[in-house]
Amino acid sequence: MKNLKQPLIILTGPTAVGKTRLSISLAHAVDGEIISADSMQVYRHMDIGSAKITKEEMDGVPHYLIDVLDPEEEFHVVRFQQMAKEAMAQIYAKGKIPILTGGTGFYIQAVAKDIDFSEDTEKSPVRQRLEREAQEYGPARMHQPLRETDPVSAEKIHENNIKRVIRALVYYELTGEPISKHNEREAEKASPYNTAYFVLNDDREKLYARIDRRVDEMLDAGLIPEVRRLKNMGYNKNMVSMQGLGYKEILSWLDGEISREEADYILKRDTRHFAKRQLTWFRREKDVIWVNKPEFSYDEDAILKYMLKICKERGIL
Repeated sequence: MKNLKQPLIILTGPTAVGKTRLSISLAHAVDGEIISADSMQVYRHMDIGSAKITKEEMDGVPHYLIDVLDPEEEFHVVRFQQMAKEAMAQIYAKGKIPILTGGTGFYIQAVAKDIDFSEDTEKSPVRQRLEREAQEYGPARMHQPLRETDPVSAEKIHENNIKRVIRALVYYELTGEPISKHNEREAEKASPYNTAYFVLNDDREKLYARIDRRVDEMLDAGLIPEVRRLKNMGYNKNMVSMQGLGYKEILSWLDGEISREEADYILKRDTRHFAKRQLTWFRREKDVIWVNKPEFSYDEDAILKYMLKICKERGIL
């Protein structure tokens, strides 16, 4: 019997694992269009540090939620969910399949489970106050009350992820309930879509080597001039966009806070830590299909064939 739910393919995995190229092959194979589930590629002028896909790499596949906001504009999970659902409606209207691709697990979960977010938590005076405090006191100070009110969330949310720290604190102040409890309830919901949720992965040593190589390639490609240009445009570390990996480290060097060698080291180290946190997130998610590259001898055609087989079995194709 045909599944009456609309199809949704998800392709995610840790940073630098190789999602971009595979997503293009997948889109061509299923007649799909891609929605970026990335918290940085949404911003204009931030290309190298976000490893943004180029027009050439897109190979004619339409992409959504890339280069649609300026770095000073507000972007959070609620806005992402709204924009992604609008993009999905456009894709479905064409009779095509949306492919949600990127490494921001919370954003993916928000769409896949259609998580219910209270708009009040995004627009309340409480949020405005906490955002001012975050700018004044820094992320470590903001993480302390989260550890006291919601230790489960504090364990999962890194202190530098100030957007999610503030969201959790706002939710607690407005409702008296830890956001971890809310998220647990929402995560248990069945997806309103007929999904195939793929997590591309690699051996840790190879992944970390790719991360280090990617950082070197970004620097060779002009990451420093890109960050300097953004700084000259008035963007600074107090902005959520400039807290992204690659931007805050180079800004710290440009501001004379650390040496160039320290900036390179911190960027590579923190990107490896980020990949580890991404994998921890995906391991907690239910119904994911792990695609471990070594098991396919790194043969992308074999990986694609396997993914298409799963999609057919689930009635997506």
